[in-house]
Amino acid sequence: MPDVTRRFCGAAVVDYTQPIDTGEIPESGSHFDVIVVGGGPGGSAAAAYNAMNGCKVLLIEKEVWPRDKICGDAVGGKSLSHAKELGVLELVDNSPHYVVDSIVFGSANGSEVRVMLPKEAYEAKGLQSGYALPRKQFDFFMFHRCQEIVRENGGVVIQGFTVLDVIHEGTGDDEKITGVSGKFGGKRGAGDDFEFSANLTIGAGGYNCPVSRKITIDMHGEDHNDPNHFCGGYREYWENVGGLEGNDGPIEIHFIDEVLPGYFWLFPVRDGLVNVGIGMLISEQRKLKANRKKSLKKVQEWVIKEHPRFKERFASANMVEGSGKGWQLPFGSPRKKAPSFQPRRNAMAGAMTVGDAASLVDPFSGEGVGNALLSAKLTSEHFNKDSHSQGFPADAAIAYMENLWDILGKELTNSTKLQKLMKWKRLSNWFVKRASKKPEIGEMMSEMIASKDTQEMLWNPWFLFKTIVLP
Repeated sequence: MPDVTRRFCGAAVVDYTQPIDTGEIPESGSHFDVIVVGGGPGGSAAAAYNAMNGCKVLLIEKEVWPRDKICGDAVGGKSLSHAKELGVLELVDNSPHYVVDSIVFGSANGSEVRVMLPKEAYEAKGLQSGYALPRKQFDFFMFHRCQEIVRENGGVVIQGFTVLDVIHEGTGDDEKITGVSGKFGGKRGAGDDFEFSANLTIGAGGYNCPVSRKITIDMHGEDHNDPNHFCGGYREYWENVGGLEGNDGPIEIHFIDEVLPGYFWLFPVRDGLVNVGIGMLISEQRKLKANRKKSLKKVQEWVIKEHPRFKERFASANMVEGSGKGWQLPFGSPRKKAPSFQPRRNAMAGAMTVGDAASLVDPFSGEGVGNALLSAKLTSEHFNKDSHSQGFPADAAIAYMENLWDILGKELTNSTKLQKLMKWKRLSNWFVKRASKKPEIGEMMSEMIASKDTQEMLWNPWFLFKTIVLP
């Protein structure tokens, strides 16, 4: 298998189109300190952070690299700070990508506000603007570097392995997750079964993660995919979209009539290539279907071909064949009368979940990588291989859930409020108009996507009131 890493002028350059050699397959029955299910950014980071903390880690990826991940492709400053810490940012910097210097927000009446993210001003405030690049590329870099960290610290990495069962033992208050079983190739009844055990199992398998489903549905009888907190998305890649040339510039989010209560986005990922998509709550999508309106794919097709604000920009553009795909995003919006923890139960004895598996996607921007990486690092702070040598206990799981919401709760709650505000035509028109006149609102909107760390002032209710409402 070829070496995917080389040096150019002293910098690390990785060919993200080549396979990744992850070494030998462990024997069935092998025991680890930590098992991580899912090799996306959150899972790769969780594996690496725990490996750097002295743990013997098994990192499991269902697909075989290189593989795609359907997403909007924006990677904010919160993500880049973790990428730098893990040694991934250098790989991103030395590959094709788009530097986000501003964000354009558009409303139904045609009003727009462009929020600038000048590098010097952001760095002076301790913030960092974002990048945009295909997740196939970013995820490859994350997995490539993190699997090196895992293996350097005595761990094991496998690809092409599907977790079919999450194993637990005990009853009542003594129940705990103890490992996973599955197959290479992913089919029940075909090939050999493999079973692995660990003191901690981390679920990082996306919106339908088997570890997350085990915790919520099987072990606690709670809802896993509430349609009021899940977003449906549809994405295509387009070449030569007007107004988005070059390797730096704006990303765009538009709240237009034909897409409300969702939004339409244009995220360039490199010179000449743009991620174009629509996002909408599943509950709102079902209303469209009940009224026999068109699917997200058909709505997007109409916007591109017929909408007066966009048809000229796509007149000379071409869609990349086969790039149209749909997926789901589990929002971190707080649940009403939650039966346990917010945004939903994402840990128990023997297990924690991160990123999409923990339902942590920002409800306003749709960005999820930053919160995935934050939660990944947090798992290494709550698990200690020595004190938890008999298994990750329930009280530590509760501490993780409470700590996670303490960090992200205000941010996700206020993002939910803005999401609800923008779905109403008159309110979105008013809000964008206010933002075009008040720099503080534009700054607030940009920091939700591009901030390195949540700013306490940003989520203060009085700050929001005087910024948005007062003249």
